[in-house]
Amino acid sequence: MSKRSSITKALSTKINELLVGDNNYTTNLYNNCYPYLKFWDEVDNFPSIYITPGSETREYLPSNFTWGFLNLSVKLYCKGENSSQDLETLLEDFENAIDANRVLTYDDVNSLETTEILVVSITTDEGLLAPYAVGEINLQVRYELPQ
Repeated sequence: MSKRSSITKALSTKINELLVGDNNYTTNLYNNCYPYLKFWDEVDNFPSIYITPGSETREYLPSNFTWGFLNLSVKLYCKGENSSQDLETLLEDFENAIDANRVLTYDDVNSLETTEILVVSITTDEGLLAPYAVGEINLQVRYELPQ
């Protein structure tokens, strides 16, 4: 599996573990976080999160050291009477989960992990799709490329 796919899958697994509606997080995802894309009109279970890898850049440094910067697009979907408020809660829970888990192991066999995961931007549909609510978070994942 590629590093891009491994990071995406590891993040969706971590989010499913964390967002279960316990004391730290309000939202219960019921394991509805996936490492692939679906558009809001294809989603059956709410709330849901879909994570997909985007563009990736490299920074080459001396001593054969290379940083990889992977952009991830995260789509968050809610539906219901208070879908906009549910989306805001989900966005906050997701952002808190990212902030608390910036280092993420994505390959247990080779002990590979991210160095940091940062929230780059957050956008929503601003209530235009009621009774649905759609948000997007763009993340930047920094990881070391093994030599």
